[in-house]
Amino acid sequence: MSADRGSERRQGDVYVVTDDDRASFVRDGYVHLPAVLSATELAEVAAVYDRFLRRDIDVPGKDFNDMTTGEHGTDPTGYSIINVMLPRVYFPEWQGNLYERRAESIAKQLCGEGMTIDFDQLLAKQPFKADAVFGWHQDQAYWVDTDDRRTATCWLAVDDSTVDNGCMQFLPGSHREPVRPHHPLHGDREKSHTLVTDLRPADVMVPVEIRSGDITVHNEGVLHGSGGNHSANYRRAYIVALRSTSTVAAERTLGFTHSHNDNHDVLTAVDGLHADN
Repeated sequence: MSADRGSERRQGDVYVVTDDDRASFVRDGYVHLPAVLSATELAEVAAVYDRFLRRDIDVPGKDFNDMTTGEHGTDPTGYSIINVMLPRVYFPEWQGNLYERRAESIAKQLCGEGMTIDFDQLLAKQPFKADAVFGWHQDQAYWVDTDDRRTATCWLAVDDSTVDNGCMQFLPGSHREPVRPHHPLHGDREKSHTLVTDLRPADVMVPVEIRSGDITVHNEGVLHGSGGNHSANYRRAYIVALRSTSTVAAERTLGFTHSHNDNHDVLTAVDGLHADN
């Protein structure tokens, strides 16, 4: 990453979103924003990120797991996708970091006032893990439905994200359709939190390769997923998801926190909201 790449967009805590960016987000359900973090800023994020991967920061129960299998509490060196839920909860010193602040400014510009951080997540695809596949899904299938579904899920590439190492892929415009039927990846949400849906014959997924420090931002309805990591290096991603304050309040009232340690009855209740889709 060159020292000045994207510097004109980074103005302290603010990252400037253009009219074209907003149009892409509305039309496609996602947008690619370059150089949200500089190389120096990203290095600070990566240093904390790797403390989670080394287990220097304790993350209890299912909130440190293999996203492909739901396995947890075992040696993570064999995991295909190391999934860390709610790192800002388990490492409070990270709350309010520069990436969070810029993500908040981006969400405001894309979605309007009244947006707040709902959850954060780390997803690290380990090297040479062809099975590190994130199945096709829409985020809304996981979540509480409200009248205000505005969402800006900011997906930061800590490493260059390519087709070879499993970059994000989207189905442009799919957010304008109803949420599709989803099912648990392994048949039981108690075993694995992951939900997936099936592609239709006409669906053409678009891979979005981005450089380290770039982000994609997607909404709650766009269909997306990613392929395995065929490279010799990690593919690390850091997600900060923002939703409307009223929606987050509705989630918390139900006891839904996005933790994989959430009570199974809560997950079942949320799944039931989408049963007729």
